[in-house]
Amino acid sequence: MEKALFLSALLTLSWPGIPLPDAAAFFAQRLQAPSSAPPPQPLKYAWLTRPYDARTALAARFAPPAGCQRVAVPAGSFGEWLRYLPLRPADTPVRLHNGQLKNPQTVHAAVLDIDTGPRDLQQCADAVMRLRGEYLFGQDFRRIHFRLTSGYDAWFGDWVDGRRFQLQGEDVVPTTQPAEAPTHAALRRYFDQVFTFAGSLSLSRELRPVALAAMQPGDVLIKGGTPGHAVLVLDMAEHPKTHQRYALLAQSYMPAQDLHVLRNRHSSGLGAWFLVEPTAQWLETPEWNFSADQLKRWP
Repeated sequence: MEKALFLSALLTLSWPGIPLPDAAAFFAQRLQAPSSAPPPQPLKYAWLTRPYDARTALAARFAPPAGCQRVAVPAGSFGEWLRYLPLRPADTPVRLHNGQLKNPQTVHAAVLDIDTGPRDLQQCADAVMRLRGEYLFGQDFRRIHFRLTSGYDAWFGDWVDGRRFQLQGEDVVPTTQPAEAPTHAALRRYFDQVFTFAGSLSLSRELRPVALAAMQPGDVLIKGGTPGHAVLVLDMAEHPKTHQRYALLAQSYMPAQDLHVLRNRHSSGLGAWFLVEPTAQWLETPEWNFSADQLKRWP
């Protein structure tokens, strides 16, 4: 289990009202890379039931590989948002949606501090959609959109306006419900319905291909189908001289389980970082091997 890069400064961020100057000094001192400084605006992890704590951030726990620096990400971007995702305490096990332990417990380096839900819904591609949707919820809830396997476009803005969808026979058809406020509770219900009718196949069709050499935080390794799988690129680092690039990856799996940062079991010295060879034919992860043409990006 990867141990945390211990951050001794006592700093707690809360949203809204994050003490940003203190946060900037804190991360600049501890992470020693310009791209690791905290974003200039509050990050919104709306599912948290307690104040956001900088000491739990992904960027705080996983230092880049020796000699590397985190890649630059635009302010306010999905990649920046992913970089500061909250993690549960070190050595937290991965649990299934029903509370049972995942088998095996050897593929994760950390567990993201986000709920899975009690139903077997938030599996691999669903978890990727969950994080993307949560990010957009903090930006503009009307940008939240996923295409169902049937081809139906499910917009969260339509959903809260009362224009929803349901299964009729083997088809997903529009239906009408009372409008409601765009709360996070409404978003979770929307997710559960989307997860029921979408998956790796529909998500793979919605994303656009990108070369391994161009991989960036927020990209998705995805094999659509049954079975299929999806892994999200959480963060990246690069060596300034060799230009070797490394990625932090996260997944859920089947059955639905805690979102977790993957451990590199083939190169244990890298911990949770995976070397990204730009000319490789495959990228191997603990529970799925992806071909080079299965890296995709949000439109």
